[in-house]
Amino acid sequence: MSMPKPHAAGNKASGLSLRAKLRALGALLLIASMGHANTATVPLWSGTTPPDGARQQQLPLLTAYIPASNPTGTAVVICPGGGYENLAVNWEGTLVAQWFNRHHVAAFVLQYRHGADHGYPQPIDDGRRAMRWVRGHADTYHLARDHIGIMGFSAGGHVASTVSTHFAPHTAIGHDAIAKFSARPDFTILAYPVVTMKKDLTHMGSRVNLLGKHPTGAMVELLSNETQVTDRTPPAFIYATDADTTVPPENSVDYYLALHRHHVPAELHIFREGGHGTGLGQNDQLLSIWPALLARWMAGMGLMDFKPIQPRPSVPHRSQGS
Repeated sequence: MSMPKPHAAGNKASGLSLRAKLRALGALLLIASMGHANTATVPLWSGTTPPDGARQQQLPLLTAYIPASNPTGTAVVICPGGGYENLAVNWEGTLVAQWFNRHHVAAFVLQYRHGADHGYPQPIDDGRRAMRWVRGHADTYHLARDHIGIMGFSAGGHVASTVSTHFAPHTAIGHDAIAKFSARPDFTILAYPVVTMKKDLTHMGSRVNLLGKHPTGAMVELLSNETQVTDRTPPAFIYATDADTTVPPENSVDYYLALHRHHVPAELHIFREGGHGTGLGQNDQLLSIWPALLARWMAGMGLMDFKPIQPRPSVPHRSQGS
């Protein structure tokens, strides 16, 4: 397991403080103690070889977390945040997948390409490929092909909202059996997401890492997903906080309004308090209710058998960032 890295708005991490190291270690110990019955990590793309010297955390991988039972056949591809610079795989990936498993839903944590050498379209290609891969392996994991969604936190929310609004492009589709499956999510879950690339509302670190310092106006418009919603965009559940100063909540509001205008079912929750990078809200008594709201929404969509399972308390917090 990779240790979560601190990541601030658009800046390189300067190293972990002792307190941050202890928190990260605590998270790893908690994950180890919880365990999981059926987990496997697979390369996302077949027939390709990573470039020499590629760092393991930059390789496109998909880790499956499969519950003992899954009565609705639902699966969620989870895209952790990290400002397109690194990934909070544990805080916004592993722990979230285990929460879904406790609700009898399959989860697949996506390690999409990121960093200076992996700008657009690579992270989005990985998101689309993950959707095709899970749908292509539906029989293996006893999934319903029309119950496969995508979830994203922060910059991972940009991956998720981009896949949800740009599921048809074939910038990299592969040449295997997986390529024939649709990349369109059946539902979308966004947690304090980056949605727009427009300078006044985006998270600039995410924009620079994805598009470079001087993107064209056309590219900014294309990847400002609130402008790309259509009648075919999947239904969405969106969570954000009013006090988020890293990714403005307007990202969530504008995406919701675009869905509403196109008569796409959507649910938006904005909490008055809470900063950025809150994960499942384990460290905040007020925010910890949002996963229960998500469970109710999924149950109403026929995607989950709802039971009031709360996230486990007292989980060490990751460093804030996108």
